[in-house]
Amino acid sequence: MVEIKTDAALDAMREAGRVVAQALGAAREAAGIGVSLRDLDEAARAVLAEAGATSPFLGYRPSFAPVPFPAVICTSVNDAIVHGVPTEYRLRDGDLVSIDCGAELDGWTGDAAISFTVGTPSPADLGLLRATQRALDAGIAAARPGNRIGDISHAIGTVARSARCGMPADFGGHGIGRRMHEDPHVPNRGRPGRGFPLRHGLTLAIEPMLMSGGHDDYYTGPDGWTMRTIDGSRAAHIEHTVAITEEGPRILTLP
Repeated sequence: MVEIKTDAALDAMREAGRVVAQALGAAREAAGIGVSLRDLDEAARAVLAEAGATSPFLGYRPSFAPVPFPAVICTSVNDAIVHGVPTEYRLRDGDLVSIDCGAELDGWTGDAAISFTVGTPSPADLGLLRATQRALDAGIAAARPGNRIGDISHAIGTVARSARCGMPADFGGHGIGRRMHEDPHVPNRGRPGRGFPLRHGLTLAIEPMLMSGGHDDYYTGPDGWTMRTIDGSRAAHIEHTVAITEEGPRILTLP
């Protein structure tokens, strides 16, 4: 079932989204050469605790996972696409890092992700980050009343393919609100004019995941969570929670 939110609910989701943005900001600020992924998780945990928010990630266990997720953020480094588990791995110069975070506050949820480089970036990584951001921007621009889910999907996929990037076929965005994952599913590729109609009050997590090698295949690592590119190429993941409104897309996970 797809729930259409009231304007009051959108305002409440905005507050949850603000916490997500602050947690991501704290994790990014903590990131540096020699800093462990667990340190980034601790930085995000502190923000959630200060805000009185809880994590929809911590303890989450979908059907594919062998164990509940043990952290409040996903930390995906280099060839990891999404769902990376924070470990004692210490960041190195040139690492490409994606951080995904969610927050539940007063019964409403926000979800967003950022990608960035640590230390000296490579030109290829900077190009991948730009392409991923362009894909997200295109998807958000299509999130307007009168369009359909397929218009968002097509906008994301067009940018990704023009950049010669791959995208994991089984994963994409999703509805969000009272829970982190709600209907409808938001694929990162699709045909325009198809799918669920967009209307005022629909809230979506839009999240392109681009793989620089151009392949769509991936595999799941030994931890049962981390998705990695099949060819070892770099990946990036950027996400916002977005509300469809008559005034245009409203990004709910800004600082």
